[in-house]
Parts: sequence; structure tokens; C-alpha cells
Amino acid sequence: MTAPLDILWYTRCPVPTGLGIAVQKGWLQDTVGALGTQVRSLRESSDKAVRESHFDHSLRNSVRHGGNIPAIWARAQGRETRVIGLSWADEVQLILTRADSGIKTVKDLKGRRFGLPDWACAQIDFTRAQALRGLENALRLEGLQVGDLQLVNFRYEGTFSDPQVRSVNGTPVSTQRAEGRNLELVGLLRGEVDAIFLKGASAARQAHEFGLHTVIDTGSHPEPLIRSNNGTPRTLAVDLNLLDNHFDVASGILDSVLRAEHWAHTHPEETRRYLARETNSSEYWVSAAYGDNAHLRLRTELDEQAIDALQDFTHFLHRWRFIPNGFDARDWIDRRPLDALQDRTTALAG
Repeated sequence: MTAPLDILWYTRCPVPTGLGIAVQKGWLQDTVGALGTQVRSLRESSDKAVRESHFDHSLRNSVRHGGNIPAIWARAQGRETRVIGLSWADEVQLILTRADSGIKTVKDLKGRRFGLPDWACAQIDFTRAQALRGLENALRLEGLQVGDLQLVNFRYEGTFSDPQVRSVNGTPVSTQRAEGRNLELVGLLRGEVDAIFLKGASAARQAHEFGLHTVIDTGSHPEPLIRSNNGTPRTLAVDLNLLDNHFDVASGILDSVLRAEHWAHTHPEETRRYLARETNSSEYWVSAAYGDNAHLRLRTELDEQAIDALQDFTHFLHRWRFIPNGFDARDWIDRRPLDALQDRTTALAG
């Protein structure tokens, strides 16, 4: 019999996830703690190598719920991880310009300067990949290509894991200084570029605060593959060692995530407050970015639309050389924890 797992490391992105709510409500800690396992926040570690596992999934016995680009990258690098759930919470994905730019539609972007983040020292620059995805999807709707624009890079120093994250009243807050962020937004306001891509609650707020014009919101397009990006779908991933040797912990993780999501579906106002803390935003901008029904969008499943989108996005990352090799997303998925929970629910109902 395998000895109980000592420590489970968890991490989630500052976006709407069932794992984030499960952590805030203490349900992950309680569920896994009942198995004799302590729960620790990976991004709050003082060890940068531990924090970097949020992006490269190098830490054994860990779980990550968030944007799929780092998870796909880690898998393409040979990390033995498995996806045990996919969540799809649509969010605003904005191509933004200044009001005086003369750019009103996607067609007007042709020949103009587009600002892109460039984290040259990061293992995987997910910010650049998601911006290119949003841009390419928008241009495709009008028969244009990324090559029809002039790309302008905004260089960031360091890596995403340099600053330690700390929890302040339930909100994960980066210790990084503010002047090191949003360089492409600053470039847009200064007139150095004509358009940029931003997404989520911060994008909705910044577009409003600076009076920016939204050329298109690909996050609201009816075609799922146009909406598909880093956050659609989000991966709930664990390492294979956890699955093979501590299956009860892996199942407990998913159980706490699904419990949090089911709770959210009947508690819209409280959920918005939790999501505001997760995104370091206000309840208003949570609704603006994720919809008035944001509480209903928290659903972790393994449905065909999400799997197809994950595969399509994997092809995109390979085509743009963000990952060295493509792979079959279906081979990456392990349905055992979800099947086990569904079987248990069916047995209880019977």
C-alpha cells in the first residue's frame, strides 16, 4: 500500500477557476487533508524553482488549473502530466486602438503597427502567444494574415516567476513593481503602435479607463475556435506520479473543484466576489469581462468542444514555434478521476 502523500502543491492563474474558489473556501485543503496530505501554494513559495513549476510543471505531486499555454508547452517538452479536466469560461479578448487612430474595423488593421509583449528570458512566453492567437483569429475573419501588419516587440526583463506571489485577504498579489507591466499598452498610448491585444477583467477596465476603441472582441464570437485561446479552454493538469501513486488525492482535487463549481452555480453574487479576489479586480469588471452569468461558466468537464479546441490550439503553438513538437491532445487526457467521481455519484443516486 502506498504511503499517504505528504504535500500537494497547487497553483492557479488569476482567472476564474473552480480550483481558485475551492482554495478560497478551504475545500481543497479539507478534502486532501482528510487523506493525510498538506496543501501548499506553489506561487507563494520563496523558492523561484518551485514558482517556475507554475509554467513548466517540473514539481512532482502538483496540480495546476489555468491557462493552457504553459501546460501545453510543458507537455511538448516531455513533462509527464495529464489533463483531468477542461473548463471553458469565455472572457473578453480585445483588439484595442486609440480613439484617434482611424482604425474602426479589423480590415483597417492592414499595414498598421501591432504591439506584442516579448518575454525573451521566459521559458514560454504565454502573453505573446495569446496575443498572436487573438490577432490571427481576428484577421482570419476578414481574409487577412498576421504578415499583413507590422509587428512591434516590447521587451520585458526577467521571467514570470521572478516575483513571489503573496495572498492578501484572499487575493493573490504579485510583488513585481507596476512599472514593469503593460509595456505594449504604454506604447499604444504613446503612439508607438496602432493596436494591441488584451484580455480579461484588466482589459475591460483599461479599455474603459483610457477611452480605447475595441476593434473586435474575439471572445464573444459565435465560433468556438475563434474564441479558443490561452483561457479557452483552461487545463486542470496533474503530474503522472500523482495519478499513478496517489489517485485518491487526484480524485480529491477534482472533487473539490466540481464541488466549488456546483456551489457557484447557485451563488452568483458570492461567486462574483470570489472571482474579484481571484482576478484582483472589482465585481463590476468581473461581470464586464466574464459576463453576468460568470458563475454558470465555471464548469470543468472533458467535452468534445473543449478537446477539439485544445488540439487546434496545440497546432497553433507548434505552427508559431512556441512548442518544439505537436502531439495528440487526446493522449494527454486521463478520464479516470472524472469517471470515478461520476460512477460514485451514480451509485449514490441509485
